[in-house]
Amino acid sequence: QVQLVESGGGLVQPGESLSLSCAASGSIVGVNAMGWYRQAPGKERELVASIALGGSTNYVDSVKGRFTISRDNAKNTVYLQMNSLQPEDTAVYYCNAFVVTTDFKLRTYWGQGTQVTVSS
Repeated sequence: QVQLVESGGGLVQPGESLSLSCAASGSIVGVNAMGWYRQAPGKERELVASIALGGSTNYVDSVKGRFTISRDNAKNTVYLQMNSLQPEDTAVYYCNAFVVTTDFKLRTYWGQGTQVTVSS
């Protein structure tokens, strides 16, 4: 069994920062690509940022220059540093990971979601 546990969401004012983390644990051989998605009410889930095993990253245009994704492979953890937050960033943020389990199956797993609210 594999679990992805997220933390770090909350309520902030525009211009402030938050940092999210997501740790994978369980029957894991290795974690490949990881990413952060977000979903606002009434909207489809979108990929915000992704990071490959080797560290290459991609970001949706709306967060470039403000968000930074990183990972700690030894801890099977992915982070999302969010600076200069704006109201349009308000959403539930979900982490995702491609995980090789101990029975050598590559599967995707999702975190439980954490609410990020940006409001004055």
